[in-house]
Amino acid sequence: MISNNINSTDCCSNETKVNHNHKEESDHNHDHSNGNESTFKMFLPAIVSFVLLIIGICFDNYFPQSWFSGWTRILWYSIAYLPVGFPVLKEALISIKKGDVFSEFFLMSIATLGAFAIEEYPEGVAVMLFYTVGEVFQSLAITRAKTNIKSLLDQRPDEVTILDENNKTTTVKSETVKIGQIIQLKPGEKVGLDGVLISELASFNTAALTGESKPDTKKKEDIVLAGMINLNTVSQIKVTTAYSDSKLSKILEMVQDASSRKAPTELFIRKFAKIYTPIVVVLAILICLLPILFVQDYIFSQWLYRALVFLVISCPCALVISIPLGYFGGIGAASKNGILVKGSNFLDILATIQNVVMDKTGTMTEGVFKVQEVVLKSESNKNEILQIVNTLENHSTHPVATAIHEFVGEIDTTIQLENVEEIAGHGLKATINNKEILVGNFKLMDKFSISYDIDPASIVYTTIAIAYGNEFIGYITIADSIKEDASSTINKLETLGIKSTMLSGDKSSVVQFVAKTLNIKNAFGDLLPEDKVNKVKEIIAKNETVAFVGDGVNDAPVVALSNVGIAMGGLGSDATIETADIVIQDDKPSKIPMAIAIGKQTKKIVWQNIILAFGVKAIVLVLGAGGLATMWEAVFADVGVALLAILNAVRIQRMKF
Repeated sequence: MISNNINSTDCCSNETKVNHNHKEESDHNHDHSNGNESTFKMFLPAIVSFVLLIIGICFDNYFPQSWFSGWTRILWYSIAYLPVGFPVLKEALISIKKGDVFSEFFLMSIATLGAFAIEEYPEGVAVMLFYTVGEVFQSLAITRAKTNIKSLLDQRPDEVTILDENNKTTTVKSETVKIGQIIQLKPGEKVGLDGVLISELASFNTAALTGESKPDTKKKEDIVLAGMINLNTVSQIKVTTAYSDSKLSKILEMVQDASSRKAPTELFIRKFAKIYTPIVVVLAILICLLPILFVQDYIFSQWLYRALVFLVISCPCALVISIPLGYFGGIGAASKNGILVKGSNFLDILATIQNVVMDKTGTMTEGVFKVQEVVLKSESNKNEILQIVNTLENHSTHPVATAIHEFVGEIDTTIQLENVEEIAGHGLKATINNKEILVGNFKLMDKFSISYDIDPASIVYTTIAIAYGNEFIGYITIADSIKEDASSTINKLETLGIKSTMLSGDKSSVVQFVAKTLNIKNAFGDLLPEDKVNKVKEIIAKNETVAFVGDGVNDAPVVALSNVGIAMGGLGSDATIETADIVIQDDKPSKIPMAIAIGKQTKKIVWQNIILAFGVKAIVLVLGAGGLATMWEAVFADVGVALLAILNAVRIQRMKF
């Protein structure tokens, strides 16, 4: 690629980093310097070369000039060649110095200089000209893909308005704002840093983060993230996170790292190009020299021409640029819809998923519990028991704990709990007044041999059992609601031929009720973390691929076991972004089949490009070796196919899923 191009990836590397601050890492990295160059400036060398080439061809064929011959003609075509040829020759030398001899620059340099050597000057110039034009278009396509994702994600304003103690406003750079400062937002302004809303109520457009255009209304103390747009009232936000640690920063870091996690197809093409190119050079030499042993009227220039055509056709640019660009486009399309994919390898896995195994709470249900009833054997100490339960649940992050806290109220700080312990898949236990208190499911009661006189299966709601002093004293029922798009999610998965399974630690009656409502045929409740692992192992034992959708942290063993882990990340959960392979930012289950559809479409486009490139090149290579293809066909087989493959790769970002 020519040195005055936009910052891009090189043709024989599949690195397409999104972060403009990171140095491109590739086999023979070539710098295209200033990313702010105008399109005209990028094409200027090609325009100059094209004008001189056309004039030369006219002098040769249509308006013969007596002076246009000998050294004058050679000089004219040499000048036409230099604007597009010199940068490529320079890059070829740089690559050779780095130990990478068989680069695409080397192939093009040999082919075009060879054309000059056998006095095919116009064709030599034309090959380099079209190659350069193709490379500029590739550069533009890659830059556009990067820009689309960056503009999609990096929505933070450079400046924000802060409010001081005297209610005076000052405009400052976003990166200088400290934690605890107050930001004031006018309608239409973007949030610059993560924080909590201190105004009573405000509506925000969260499309940049979630892909969801529906406004999100926030209440006082709700989390507000950088990139959201304030819609209708002046709002105030207290900053809780530094600029560099904001949710958007983590998302950007994740997306830029995604290009380092390669799909098997990408890794194969990269290895293939390293072996393929030197083989092609050897074959070209054999095409040129070997016929001398078998052909009676051997003419060196004719066979050299065929060898040069063979070299031009063989350049692997169409594959090694369009394939990573296709995966990068898939990651971009997912990001646009609020789905963060941590690597192109996960897009490949999504395309082959046969089973989606999901948690219930927070995945298919809202995860927002509300206390329905409190049933205690003795009403006299009801308030005291609820205060103890509330204090104990304060040690848990489970949605049940939040529901109890909202029902009971503030924590009673006079209550002193000892030996607090969370028992995974069961609940909590602690000691108070030298008596043991247990709060959890009925499996917790069974574990500690606490007898109870009710049938848990008869209660439809989620039930929290309570034991105090080795005696069952009652229970609290809590209800959750099914997400509005949960049913359509299961239907879409079924349409894609994917089986759905629900695994939950919640009681079986609740799990079966939700599964029946959503038409999920396989559902299991009362499961411990190890039980979930065993259920997933049973599916994997059938040689079927599994995507697990859930918390991403609590279900870490199942996520690790499954082929791909999908987290309902929520806008506030940093841990899930770090744990899962794929993060659904707005917690909508409908994004699960959407992510799978994007994976399938990405893989389809990648294979279309592979078949196109190999098919056309194979045909023209045979024709070239047999002397039936000229440099013009060679240009199409290289540059033309590369451009077609790139156009095919970038169209995924325009698709609707």
